Amino acid sequence: MSKRNLYFVLFAALAPFVTSVVANAADVASDYSQESSGAYDWSGIYGGGHVGLSNDGFPNPFSSKTGWQLGGQVGANFQSGMFVYGAEADASFSNGARHNIANGAQLERKFDAAAKARAGVAMDRTLVYGTAGYGVSKFDARRNVSSGSNWEGGLLLGAGVEQAISDKVTAKIEYNRVDYGKVRSTVGGVKQADELDSNTLKAGLNYRF
Repeated sequence: MSKRNLYFVLFAALAPFVTSVVANAADVASDYSQESSGAYDWSGIYGGGHVGLSNDGFPNPFSSKTGWQLGGQVGANFQSGMFVYGAEADASFSNGARHNIANGAQLERKFDAAAKARAGVAMDRTLVYGTAGYGVSKFDARRNVSSGSNWEGGLLLGAGVEQAISDKVTAKIEYNRVDYGKVRSTVGGVKQADELDSNTLKAGLNYRF
């Protein structure tokens, strides 16, 4: 079993346990229920869009390897007291996010998608959260890479802050890191495997239905 598939299996196996733990912790915090405090209600289904910067290191808009992203997301939140948890799926078109490999060769990411769980703490109209899941990317060959286009996936970890700007609209900033493990390619006729990961900083808007 490959490293990225092992991450996927582990995440799928642990997701129900994590959800149960978060739900139990939320019940313990029932003294902070929104009914008694009149706090903002984060529960419900939402959708929205985002823009972002992505790199194999921290996104730097002045780096030639940093690319932009444009995409959307859908998800659902559940709230119990001050605790908010749920799930989200997102997808992005990417351009210019390049990963250097051997002998000046590069792989460029063209499309990213992810399925992830979210859990965090709401402070009225501000939500601070962490996220974990599985991310996939489509890599295109550049320069003297002859292996063609490939889909790769791996463990996603991240964190973010979301702010309610009206009853229905929220704005967020989120950081995600995806570890693809060993990505195989052929450079100058030589097969190789490189440890690759991506780091993405996104800003987005959500609308709660």
